[in-house]
Amino acid sequence: MGPLQGYRVVELAGIGPGPMAAMLLADQGAEVLRIERLQPSGLGIEKPARFELLHRSRKAVAIDLKRPEGVALVLRLVAQADALIEGFRPGVTERLGLGPEICLKRNPRLVYGRMTGWGQTGPLAQAAGHDLNYIALTGALHAIGRPGTPPTPPLNLVADFGGGALYMAFGIVSALLEAERSGQGQVVDAAMIDGAASLMTMFHGLHEAGQFTTRRGANFLDGGAFFYEVYECADGKHVALAPIEDKFLAELYRLLEIDPASMPAKLDRARWPAVKAKLAALFKTRTRDEWCRLLEGSDACFAPVLSLEEAPRHPHHRARGTYVEVDGIVQPAPAPRFSRTPAATPVPPAPLGPESAASLCGWGLAEPEVAALKTAGIVG
Repeated sequence: MGPLQGYRVVELAGIGPGPMAAMLLADQGAEVLRIERLQPSGLGIEKPARFELLHRSRKAVAIDLKRPEGVALVLRLVAQADALIEGFRPGVTERLGLGPEICLKRNPRLVYGRMTGWGQTGPLAQAAGHDLNYIALTGALHAIGRPGTPPTPPLNLVADFGGGALYMAFGIVSALLEAERSGQGQVVDAAMIDGAASLMTMFHGLHEAGQFTTRRGANFLDGGAFFYEVYECADGKHVALAPIEDKFLAELYRLLEIDPASMPAKLDRARWPAVKAKLAALFKTRTRDEWCRLLEGSDACFAPVLSLEEAPRHPHHRARGTYVEVDGIVQPAPAPRFSRTPAATPVPPAPLGPESAASLCGWGLAEPEVAALKTAGIVG
């Protein structure tokens, strides 16, 4: 199932964007084997394996990469793989004996995906960092927030998952397509800071055209405009409005029984605060559900602001199957969707345990050899 069925990927386990990139490939049918350390390290926010949703749809095995036998074992897997994902600091896999030069010598068609925050080169390449640091350096963080307040951390969606995981997955698939033509693999340098900068491309264009100011909350996509804003309702819940185009704004006015002649020009920025105050007072007169009954499904570009608990229950998500329940845990379904090669329902994350080493048998190792590796402590 899935368009990537038949491709094999070795994942050197990490945190955040690397696992998500591997999840995206596995969701679409790639056979991914996650190589964990004997003593896995994480964010210090521990939870049972079944809740590690970024680890879904693939098997895992712990291998001691500090011993030459463990490195040799991974190289055997690399020889059979189409791609590899690693998320260490620059130079770490080289010191382990698993760098691109060695792996590509073993498998010339290998796509070697490298996930870092700052990139493989540059003065910050060896520094520690997280999503918030990377988007700070690209201008993305500066642009997000309300006037007179500090920038708002947008979860870790922008650099980790948007600029990191998605660009890594795109880069690997692009390189796999090229390898089909050339017969040669290559290194994919997926830096979260590069991806986050790329995501800001449109805003650079707007800024250069004089249509986007560096003042937070003063632009038409950052909450500055009355027609792209979140409004509180009578029950303390919120709704989101985004009728940017004139015809959609006209539909909002019609449904709200507002005379367009009483409203200022859409791009009259000096009047935006007054209009926002007027709409804020109006939306406070009804509950979120009452506004949904009036506006949802119209061309007014309206949606209720739902919580993590509420979102999966929304009728639109139910109709499309946007969320699935796996092992009793509600989670997003694989995306995007394919007409001829649809993805399978995700498989629960594979915990590391006594039986996890058996996954090596699917990569050409015999059971007695796997048992010997376990006895020697090479495989956990």
